[in-house]
Amino acid sequence: MRILGLIPARGGSKGVPRKNIRLLAGKPLLQYTAEAALDSRQLSRVVLTTEDAEIAEVGKNCGLDVPFLRPMELAQDSTPTLPVIQHALYWLENTGDKFDAVCLLQPTSPLRTAETIDGCIKLFEQSQADCVVTMESVPDKYNPHWVYFKNDQGFMQLSTGEKDPIPRRQALPLAYHREGSVYVIRCSVIIGQNSIYGEKVVGYLLNGFNALNIDTLEDWDQAESIMLQFGIGPG
Repeated sequence: MRILGLIPARGGSKGVPRKNIRLLAGKPLLQYTAEAALDSRQLSRVVLTTEDAEIAEVGKNCGLDVPFLRPMELAQDSTPTLPVIQHALYWLENTGDKFDAVCLLQPTSPLRTAETIDGCIKLFEQSQADCVVTMESVPDKYNPHWVYFKNDQGFMQLSTGEKDPIPRRQALPLAYHREGSVYVIRCSVIIGQNSIYGEKVVGYLLNGFNALNIDTLEDWDQAESIMLQFGIGPG
């Protein structure tokens, strides 16, 4: 099975300006994902998709393959992920390089490891899923059976639609939320179903340490603190 490692990194990030090439513990943020992807034993090729020439140059210096620049219309704040993946697949296929699946790796997860990438891919192959995505357990107090939404009349309703909540914590079913540092998606789903999930989704469970995602300056400070504590960075 040929699996494309695809790293999307546009230049117009808002929460942390130019975050993909900003130095985190002495290295560009992008470099952490590049190193994990290049250390993976399961990826057939690792490609960076960006519209930004400076990010492309940093990516090349990190060892990434940058065979094209993404069109600007696919690098807007409102651009969904799906057409970005489809563009890369179509571009590569037109050069004669076809894949069975895509492993999507956002640069905003610097603590993701090659072992996690390979574990997701192995689970994908074993499960015959349409998509494997990294997930975290939901704390009991946020379990859907205990979460309420306010309806149009202003009254509280359980998110599950049930009349009464499950009374005992021990009776709550396990719940998970999408963490998203790794997606492994079948190309037939991406192209044929116009989806990054499909119908058969399997979760790969992560712990809190590896699940750090950087969206804000507060997240950035937390990442630097963790890396300082565990000695992660140049060395």
